[in-house]
Amino acid sequence: MLARLRRVAMTPLWVAQLPTGTKSFERNPIIGSRRLNEWGLHAARVALAHRLAWARRRKLAGLISPKDREAFDRDGFVVRRNFLEPDHFAALAAEAKAYRGPLREIFEGDTVVRKIALDRLALAELPALGMVLRSPEWRGLVRYAGSRDAEPVVWVQAILRHAHEGPVDPQTRLHADTFHPTVKAWLFLTDVAADAGPFTYVPGSHRLNDARLRWERRMSLTAPQSPLAEDREGSFRVDPAELTTLGLPQPVALAVPANTLVVADTFGFHARGPSSGRSLRVEIWAYGRRSPFPSGAALVPWTTAALGRRSRVAWRLGDALEASGVKKNRWRLRTGTSIFDGPPAEPASAEPLEAPTRHSFRL
Repeated sequence: MLARLRRVAMTPLWVAQLPTGTKSFERNPIIGSRRLNEWGLHAARVALAHRLAWARRRKLAGLISPKDREAFDRDGFVVRRNFLEPDHFAALAAEAKAYRGPLREIFEGDTVVRKIALDRLALAELPALGMVLRSPEWRGLVRYAGSRDAEPVVWVQAILRHAHEGPVDPQTRLHADTFHPTVKAWLFLTDVAADAGPFTYVPGSHRLNDARLRWERRMSLTAPQSPLAEDREGSFRVDPAELTTLGLPQPVALAVPANTLVVADTFGFHARGPSSGRSLRVEIWAYGRRSPFPSGAALVPWTTAALGRRSRVAWRLGDALEASGVKKNRWRLRTGTSIFDGPPAEPASAEPLEAPTRHSFRL
């Protein structure tokens, strides 16, 4: 009876999530309905989202060069080596290495992901990064790929592969982030070797053709019962053997030197590439996923500092929930640590919860 009442009470919310970017087949039983997806619900959401995204991109085409636009439209990603002038890049790397404000770490299988949220105070200590984020080339590429004239969330990020004992990193399987075009960007502060976890992408997989749309429909029918949590949450994994049937090539690994910018549509199939041993990758990492459909929320003029502050608030809310015994916060606080440092000696341990400092945001 209680389950039935809950379903009745939640149905208006689940329906209201259809014209948004909500993607979970597990938590929204309407999105996950086999009957509705047999009738074409998921396929219709995918097709409409892509039509709208490409229409927005046509309006943003003037923000990037014809060469970059041709590469992106063809491959789904753009690679810009020597993105910054040498002096600017040296200053950016030095500032990131010297930064000792609070940062957060999360463990994904045997991989550690470390992030610095860029609120106002962090940006004040990273002036060379502020120059990057204000540059027309950065802004244009991120906006065109993301199909939105909007700021992405930006972090300074480190990926530490094989950092401790654990299961295989789930991000090493080829996958699409969600059902609609989104953008991620990496300005690498370290060289990325072919055997050290490079970003890997299937060229052309960002385009929605008939084969991909049929695949999306098939996946929508099995996703709610998938043994993979990522499939159930709408981030579909794809077997490399399936690529040929989708008319796609095999993935390419982007082994690139430091000071290379990569901007990609992560509806395209991508993954963290294999790493033969312990490796460290440090980057300026941007992520933009606004609603794919017309929405008032998509028009909110977020700034980089406000989005960074939002990240801090979310992490500190997680701390509060852990302190009250509700739920462990997977994002562990680290202080006095450089983004370039090696992994913590004891992955299971945690520092005290974040206390308000001149770097932190008070709730």
